Amino acid sequence: MQHSILIIDDERSIRSVLKDILTNEGYKVEEAVDGEEGLAQFAKSNFDVVICDIKMPKMDGIEFLLKANELNSDIPIIILSGHGNIETAVEAVKKGAFDFISKPPDLNRLLITIRNALDKTVLVKETKVLKRKVHRIDEMIGESKAINHIKETIEKVAPTDARILITGDNGSGKELVAKWVHEKSNRNNAPLIEVNCAAIPSELIESELFGHEKGSFTSAIKQRIGKFEQASGGTLFLDEIGDMSLDAQAKVLRALQEGKITRVGGEKEINVDVRVIAATNKNLLEEVDEKKFRLDLYHRLSVIKIHVPSLNERVDDIPLLVEKFLTDIAADYGQSKKIIDEEAIKQLQQHNWTGNIRELRNVIERLVILSGKSITAKDVKTFL
Repeated sequence: MQHSILIIDDERSIRSVLKDILTNEGYKVEEAVDGEEGLAQFAKSNFDVVICDIKMPKMDGIEFLLKANELNSDIPIIILSGHGNIETAVEAVKKGAFDFISKPPDLNRLLITIRNALDKTVLVKETKVLKRKVHRIDEMIGESKAINHIKETIEKVAPTDARILITGDNGSGKELVAKWVHEKSNRNNAPLIEVNCAAIPSELIESELFGHEKGSFTSAIKQRIGKFEQASGGTLFLDEIGDMSLDAQAKVLRALQEGKITRVGGEKEINVDVRVIAATNKNLLEEVDEKKFRLDLYHRLSVIKIHVPSLNERVDDIPLLVEKFLTDIAADYGQSKKIIDEEAIKQLQQHNWTGNIRELRNVIERLVILSGKSITAKDVKTFL
């Protein structure tokens, strides 16, 4: 990735020398003749580092620093100062400058400072992305009748301990519903533990859910705590429960009835206080008729039923979803948010979304990467 640097200095010779040096080092370099022009460029482009002189006409370096930090305080600004401006340069650092370098700049010192500034930029971006991933629970986007009904249902049932069965196609947002139920429940200070029943081999699902004792089977080299125990006091989300084996279903039923589990290979009963939310893309009553799912477990799980509609059933929500994804992707990439025109939105609304919300999110990310300054209907036709 080529890093971009903005040089702001009213001395053409300084700008030329710095540009030549930094271009040879592999950086993309832009120039501005004073703070006013520099601020205009700063506002419309994503620079990784700014090098700015202090003494300039129209807008000096200190004024630029203060206004630039208001726009984006994450971009490091290195101040260039003449010998008579050292006190001012130190003051600039106190006001948020990354560092200052005396004129004429020492090449080695300048390059090291730029590398340190870039390290800071990368670290800030990575930290922000990680914080969003750890702390962010995506909003439930949409104003369609079905989505508003789901929101109203969550508000009513979340504070209770009622078990919930969430149905809907793959990628429609069942996991998001489960997260919001937990977030709005009285258990939100305890963990939400997720288990994808379809992703775990049938011979391992019992160990995954209930844990096992050391030596209970060949690869059980130490004791393992299962998901039920990990979720005690909180919520256990059993995703794609329709793929769970009948043997595991029987043990889950017992755990729900008695509030107790026994680890694989163990004899001791362990009390667990868990709210269970289950989700499936299958018709469980049809699975019951085919002897693939227990009717008694179905009734235990489906105290409250929430159906999440497919994206094709809620195309009026696509503009809102697209705006949300554009905002999130811009934040994750550390870029300005791209705009999308109305014709492009109409193209998206006419598409058959077999992969639902997940597919739409992936398509928007692809469009952000491959399109120009804005996303057009032509882009949608080309890259969808």
